[in-house]
Amino acid sequence: MAAVAAHDQVILSSSRLILDYLACGKLSNARQVFEKLDSPNVFLWNGLIIGYAKHGLHEQVINLFNRMQKTCNKPDNYTFPSVLKACGSLVDVQGGEKVHNYIIKCGFESNVVVTSALVGMYAKCNSMRDARKMFDSMSDRDIVAWNTMIACYAQSGQLEEALRLFREMEASGLKAGSATFAILISACARLADLEQGKTLHEHLIRGRLELTVFVASALVDMYAKCGSIEVARELFDNMPERNLVSCNAMISGYVYNRRYEEALKVFHEMQIAGVKPDSITATSVLPACAYLGALQDGRLIHGYVIKNGCEADVFVGSALIDMYTRCQNLEIARKVFDKMSERNVVSWNVMIAGYATHGHSEDALMLFHQMRSTRVRPDHVTYANILPACAQLAALQQGKEIHKSMVEDGLDSDIFVSGALIDMYVKCGNLNAGRQVFDKMPQRDLVSWTSMVAGYGMHGYGEEALSLFNQMQKSGIKPDHVTFVAVLSSCSHTGLVDEGLHYFDQMVFNYRITPRLEHYACMVDLLGRAGQLEKAYEFIKGMPLEPDARVLSALLNACRIYNNVELGERMAERLFKMEPDNVGFYILLSNIYAGVGRWDDVAKLRSVMKDIGLKKDPGCSWIEAGNRVHAFHTGDKSHPQFELINATLEDLTGKMMKEGYVPNTNFVLHDLEEEEKESILCRHSEKLAIAFGLINTPPGTVIRVTKNLRACGDCHNATKFISKIVGREIIVRDTTRFHHFKGGICSCRDYW
Repeated sequence: MAAVAAHDQVILSSSRLILDYLACGKLSNARQVFEKLDSPNVFLWNGLIIGYAKHGLHEQVINLFNRMQKTCNKPDNYTFPSVLKACGSLVDVQGGEKVHNYIIKCGFESNVVVTSALVGMYAKCNSMRDARKMFDSMSDRDIVAWNTMIACYAQSGQLEEALRLFREMEASGLKAGSATFAILISACARLADLEQGKTLHEHLIRGRLELTVFVASALVDMYAKCGSIEVARELFDNMPERNLVSCNAMISGYVYNRRYEEALKVFHEMQIAGVKPDSITATSVLPACAYLGALQDGRLIHGYVIKNGCEADVFVGSALIDMYTRCQNLEIARKVFDKMSERNVVSWNVMIAGYATHGHSEDALMLFHQMRSTRVRPDHVTYANILPACAQLAALQQGKEIHKSMVEDGLDSDIFVSGALIDMYVKCGNLNAGRQVFDKMPQRDLVSWTSMVAGYGMHGYGEEALSLFNQMQKSGIKPDHVTFVAVLSSCSHTGLVDEGLHYFDQMVFNYRITPRLEHYACMVDLLGRAGQLEKAYEFIKGMPLEPDARVLSALLNACRIYNNVELGERMAERLFKMEPDNVGFYILLSNIYAGVGRWDDVAKLRSVMKDIGLKKDPGCSWIEAGNRVHAFHTGDKSHPQFELINATLEDLTGKMMKEGYVPNTNFVLHDLEEEEKESILCRHSEKLAIAFGLINTPPGTVIRVTKNLRACGDCHNATKFISKIVGREIIVRDTTRFHHFKGGICSCRDYW
């Protein structure tokens, strides 16, 4: 008897502990205590299931429900609503139907709360016919049942059906309350239907219905989402009482309208008023911190999240990760991610996007592969985030594998993902694969057309880029300012000066697009590369905008190509004042001096760079082999295969010289002996990468190398010889374009 009492006492104390943890949102702690119980009762099963459902952890809800069925505990009318909500959120209609059958078996089909939950589940699974069938079968409908069906229509975008049912409800003798109006007004917010929202507002006023804080908050949200933010604020200010819901509505309204400072101000006002923030507050205000780069405010909100036990909420965790990554604090973002007990596709996506956006492409790829090993299925946003990481690393093989995964997941026809896929193939040097994706698209948007036009331009196929652009115009797709950057850049890369001038005029006069600084930079680059330096300079002087560093550096680069010292010095002087810490401008001027043999000036400039602490970025090239990216730095001897790489280069150099190759030591920007210069040239990073590729890839396959700097003239010339000697195509991507070397010829025709 004493043993039974002790067992009951353990159950009682454990129950209290579990409920306390659930009340604080500490699901993992509640789960630990729960798992230690030998036979938890139905009350505790329900508590845990409801707790997981509240935090959006729907898969865990289903798992708990399945386990509950295997025990002696029989689910009750408190169990089913949360389980059905989980099925609906997962759009698992088959799972929902199984639960429906179980409800019938347990005799709860006539329970109005359970039936209303069934209506909601079918609606969320896009089975509106089944939802309405369930609703019509109800013999006793209360206001909750009517509101559920109205909400189903409203949330599925069928506002007219929702309003028709609303009128039918009132005709049946049930008077709409604040909840009904809040549902309909919220639907207007989602659909941005301002006129219908105003009509409902007027209905409330005419009917002299009490404007509860709940309805007022829905009105604030509706006006904000429909772009009438000032009306929303007026309603908010006139509310006799504000609660958490109304503050959240005002904050999210400001964020929706990109008025981030005001959103943060309302958050601070909310604190002063003593309104305690919740998980919705956090997910509403954190994007404001993210876009403003307000890391301090973001950390403050993070503190509230921890204090209020909202860490387990998957949406809050995702918002925190996004905030930290946008504030360039990837380390803390990853810590938040790693601490999340449950992750949904959004949380994976924001962490992957954070890595990819900030240049941590290898980390992004590792995380993507980790995601694939979980039960969370990637969506179109995942693929759109990870493909740029492949593009940045020029990791074609991994990009192909991801493409294969897209096909398996049925997302290869998604227009959003297809654009990212085209961009990946283009930037990995496989223009043909990019074009195949483009041609297979059932519909093409502006992004996919622009990506393909830009791809042809980057690869030096200017005529093809312009031809595709003309096809785009004929298809009825209207180009934007980004498209014209791609067009003008394509003209620049291939020396199509007249065409570039024509399309610049077309942009201004035909499409009424005001040129931006990036368009002017393209035009200066176009004229400068073609040797029309004075014309380019006059173009700059005639600009209606103050030229920025992109515009002036385009002309400085042209001065480097044509060794124009006087104009180069003028541009460099202006650039040094604009961006004193940009080492690239000093290097360009140094290259101009070196090109005309003014070594004293080179030495002086390098001395200035040393005094102000500027260092040239070392040349780095990378190549993918064996599903891994290998990086090489100029003069680097650390690679395990260096001896073999060095021997391969020496052998190639001997063969090249027999073919007529002469090392161009002008590209060694130091006053050294010729023999020393030739030794340095031999170990430029792209030559090391090419030699590695020849050793580690099958004969006849294309070698693809990416470089962090512009390819030097000697390496460009040497690669032409190598492509002829080894009988293989070599594709080199530098900072501005692609070079396709084949049979001793480069696609750029030595114009770059």
